[in-house]
Amino acid sequence: MLTINTPLAPAAIGPYSQAKAHGDMLFVSGQIPLDPVTNEVVGTDIQVQSLQVMKNLEAILTEAGTHYGNVIKTTCFLSDMADFAVFNALYEQYFVSKPARSCIAAKALPKGVLVEIEAIAVLD
Repeated sequence: MLTINTPLAPAAIGPYSQAKAHGDMLFVSGQIPLDPVTNEVVGTDIQVQSLQVMKNLEAILTEAGTHYGNVIKTTCFLSDMADFAVFNALYEQYFVSKPARSCIAAKALPKGVLVEIEAIAVLD
């Protein structure tokens, strides 16, 4: 098992890693909209925060040697389902391969953010 870590995505804020690779599979921990340099929350609206999450996911996927097209499953957490349409419009720009997905409302997310996404991908 290999631990994936890149300074281009936020450092873990707890006892976990950015991602783990095992065999040809990559398991990416939930990413929230933190700036990887400052570790501060980026933006106050769903569009800006979702975009930062996508950048963080991409940095981890790239570090592991894979890409959005190889993502086979995501789990998405929104603090407010009223944000779903805006979130979904941005999501579909990145996940063009249409991986399996769960999207749920969470009562609260770390640091009070509006969105968190975790992913499972196949490694090249």
